[in-house]
Amino acid sequence: MSAYKKILKLPLRVSLAILLLGILAKMFEWPYAKDVILYSFSIIGILYVIRFFYKKQKQFIDYTKLVLVSFWSIYGVLTILDFSYTLFFLIIIAITFIMWFIMEGTAYFLDEDRKTKNTSYQILWNFALVFGTLGIISGSLLRILHWEYSIHLLSLGITVVAAYILKDVFVPENSSGDHHSNEEYQL
Repeated sequence: MSAYKKILKLPLRVSLAILLLGILAKMFEWPYAKDVILYSFSIIGILYVIRFFYKKQKQFIDYTKLVLVSFWSIYGVLTILDFSYTLFFLIIIAITFIMWFIMEGTAYFLDEDRKTKNTSYQILWNFALVFGTLGIISGSLLRILHWEYSIHLLSLGITVVAAYILKDVFVPENSSGDHHSNEEYQL
């Protein structure tokens, strides 16, 4: 892993976690939630563009991810600023997301040699991610149906996913020489 990825990996993860917490604050109608979301989207877009241009060998999937993240960030900023013509950005996001998913989205789950061993720590965090994702999905669906406690489930899911994104920030890196080819979350 080159130095630029190590430098920009932490700020991107922190920006994503702050974005999720800003969304949570907007759900609770806390002050400055829109500002937090606006700055998070802006920082994510800028950092990803910088990260892309520092990459030496670029492939088609790298351009696809650049378009996906850039248009997603721009869409987020324009939505927060109440810009009404954002359908074009949503279409580009959908197309590039489908392209990314076809080309790379499920690559993490493919283990050709079947020799990868996860520690109990990794398994626990993977369960937390699944629990958080299910909390977001079910909390969102129950919120649409106006069910009681749906906001609690949704906020718990967002908090768990934000903690999952930040887990590597607070835990020191394993210096045992692992090559980290099987990381749970890659930016």
